[in-house]
Amino acid sequence: MIEDLYSEYDTDITIRPKVGKTFNERQLDLKKLSAIEGVYNFSRAVEEVVILKHEKKWVNAKMIGIDSSFLAITQMSKHMIDGKAMLDQYDVDYGIIGAGLLDKLDGYIPENVGFESVVCYVPKRKIKIGFGKNPFRTNIIRVSGRMNFNREVNSENFVVPISFAKEMMQYKDHISAIYVDVDPEYENESVRDEIKEMIGSDFVVKTNFEKNELIYKTSRSEKLIVLFILLFIFVLAAFNLVASLTMLFVEKLENIQTMQSFGANKKFIFNIFFFEGLLIAGKGILFGALAGYLICFLQIQFSLLTMPNSAGEAFPIALSLGDGVFIISMVTILSVLFSYFPVKFLIYKNVRT
Repeated sequence: MIEDLYSEYDTDITIRPKVGKTFNERQLDLKKLSAIEGVYNFSRAVEEVVILKHEKKWVNAKMIGIDSSFLAITQMSKHMIDGKAMLDQYDVDYGIIGAGLLDKLDGYIPENVGFESVVCYVPKRKIKIGFGKNPFRTNIIRVSGRMNFNREVNSENFVVPISFAKEMMQYKDHISAIYVDVDPEYENESVRDEIKEMIGSDFVVKTNFEKNELIYKTSRSEKLIVLFILLFIFVLAAFNLVASLTMLFVEKLENIQTMQSFGANKKFIFNIFFFEGLLIAGKGILFGALAGYLICFLQIQFSLLTMPNSAGEAFPIALSLGDGVFIISMVTILSVLFSYFPVKFLIYKNVRT
C-alpha cells in the first residue's frame, strides 16, 4: 500500500538540477530523452511554495506546474474524490488541489453551481521590498477537483498547468524538474542509468525508491519491529503461564504425595503438569488465532477501521498463511519452554525420589 500511494504520485524517475532549484529546459534534448528505450512518457514541472487564499482562510501550499501528460502518468482520475481531473478547458486554467489542503481552506467542489476558486500568492523574484510595495504576485485560478494520494500530497500539493506556474513565476524557459514515466516492462534503475549517461553530470537523476528511500525502508522494517514487540508480549504472557502452573502445583502438593505412595515416579508427575501447561497455552493459541483471523476478515469485508485524512479509506490488511504459521510456531516454542523448565524446577525442589 505504501509503495502504491507514493509510486503513483511520484513518477518512476525524476530529473533535477545538481545546483540551484531551476534549470533551462533547453539544456536537455527532450526528443532525445523521450526516445530512450523504456521511457514511456514525461512531464516538465515547475515547483514553488505559495500561499493560497479562499475567503478568509490562508494556507501554505506547494504549487506544482505540470504538463497534461502528468495526469495520465499519475492516473489522476483514479485518485479524484470530487470534481474532474483536468487542467484546462476552453482556454481557462484549472488546478487540482489536495483533499486535506482544500479542507484547510474550508472549500468544497460544487456539483451543479460551478467550480471553486482560490487566490494564489507567489513571491516576486529579484525585487527589493520597500514600504508600501506588494511582495507577492497574485492570480485567481479555478479548482477542478480534489485529489487523494497520501497524507503528504493531500495536505500540501496544488497541481496547476505549467503555463500558469511559469506566468506566476515569470519563467520563460526555466523549469524545476522533469518527471519520467517508465514502461512497466523495463527496470527503473536501467532506464535511470541511460538517462544519466545522456544528460551528463549537471543533473541528479533519482528513481521513486531513491527519492523516498526513508519511507520505503521504514515500511519494510516495520514488520520486523512489530514482530519484536509481539515476541516481548508473548514472553510477558508466558510468565502468567508459569504463575498458573506454580499455583496449581502448590494446590496439588498433597495429592502428589498421595500419588507417590501409590508408586508414581517423578517422570509421571512431571508429565501431568507439563501437559497441563501445554493445554493452557494451546487453548490460548487456538482462540487467539481464531479471534485474530476473524478480526482481519471483518476489517477486509466491512472496513471497520479507517485511516485518518484518507477520505474513509480502510486500514489495509493482507492475510498471510506463512506469517500465521510462523507466529503460531513461535508461540508454541515459547509455551513448551515456559512449561518444561518451571515444572522441571518444581519437581526437582518438591518431589522426592
